[in-house]
Formats: sequence, C-alpha cells, structure tokens
Amino acid sequence: MIIAILNEKGGVGKTTLATNLARAFQKAGQKVLLVDSDPQGSLRDWLAAAGEGGDYPPMIAMDKPAMIKDIKSVSGQHDVVIVDGCPKSIGMIAATITVADVVLIPVQPSGFDLWAANSVVDLVKQRRELTEGRPKAAFIVSRQITNTRLAVESRQALLELGFPILNAYTSQRIAYAQSSSNGRTVLDTEPDGVAAREIRALAQEVEEFAHAGR
Repeated sequence: MIIAILNEKGGVGKTTLATNLARAFQKAGQKVLLVDSDPQGSLRDWLAAAGEGGDYPPMIAMDKPAMIKDIKSVSGQHDVVIVDGCPKSIGMIAATITVADVVLIPVQPSGFDLWAANSVVDLVKQRRELTEGRPKAAFIVSRQITNTRLAVESRQALLELGFPILNAYTSQRIAYAQSSSNGRTVLDTEPDGVAAREIRALAQEVEEFAHAGR
C-alpha cells in the first residue's frame, strides 16, 4: 500500500504526519518504508536527528518526478510505503498521485490551507478519470484547535470539495514539535499522551479507509 501525504502548501504538517504514521504502522507489526519526495529534505533531516540508534523505518529519497514514478519497483518488500509530499511543485505532486493507492491531504483550519488543497483535489480527480476511481483520497485536519467555530467551518468547507474527511485528526500540541525536532515521534516521547492517542486513532482509520471496499 502506497500512501502519499500531499498538499501544495508548506507547513501543514506533512512530515509530522509521515513520521508519526510510519511509526504507528511499524509498531503495529508492518514493514514500512518512508519516501522523501521533497528536495528540501525535511524527512532526511528528521532521520539524521534520530541518529543511528533510532529504531525507525528505512527511508529513501525520490525527489524528482522520474524517480517517484519508479516507486513501485522498490515497494514490494514493504507492507506500507509512506511518501512525504513535496510542496510548491505541481509536477512532483502529479507524479506522486499516479503511483499512490491512497492520497491523504492534510489541511489546517484556515482559509489559506483550504484554498491550497484545491490543486491536489483537482489532480486526484483528473487521475481518477483515467483509473476507474483510484487513488482513494481523504482530508486530514491537521493542528486543529478543538471546539472552535473555525474548526467547524473548515470541515464544512472541506466537504464541499468532494472528498471524505477522516474523523481522526491531529491537534495543536507542543508534543509534535518537540518530538520532531529530536528525530522522534510522539509514540516514543509521550506514548500515553493525547498526541500519541491521536496518531494511533489516525493510523487505524487510514488502514480501514485504505482497505474499505476491497
């Protein structure tokens, strides 16, 4: 299963989601591969911060459209491949969509993020016209401040774009930033914390979403 985490806008939490979801799937007993498709190398920086002692999934860099199209050739020995998407590059996003089984679109509850999501939505819909409805796609609300009017309005706006919104989400918590800066995940730094529970719930829902209807 190839999961691509995509949004044309930077700073929406793609790398945080990629690393934490990868760790959650790994802890669930699955063989996971991380793919850094961003030339800026945020995922590579995170893995370097983890150091050699970090027991994390392996990572490869595929940061050109011609490279990402070959991802299936390196994914065979893994149960889950998670692609950390490249921002500000429609060509890379489009190439990644062609190889993905599931596209997750992280969106923060703000007008700018909602507008930026439109480009990914359009590319997925164009791809689906050629592939009998694949890849599957869903929104993830990232860094949500719960119980606010903005959170409710953002979900309503996303529904109008035609893709489902996962019930699980990540909230605005310092635990995510602290763990990422140290090359770790919230499942390692605060395994019993709220952020870790959010990630486990999200991983379970992504798994169910990916396999629904098979």
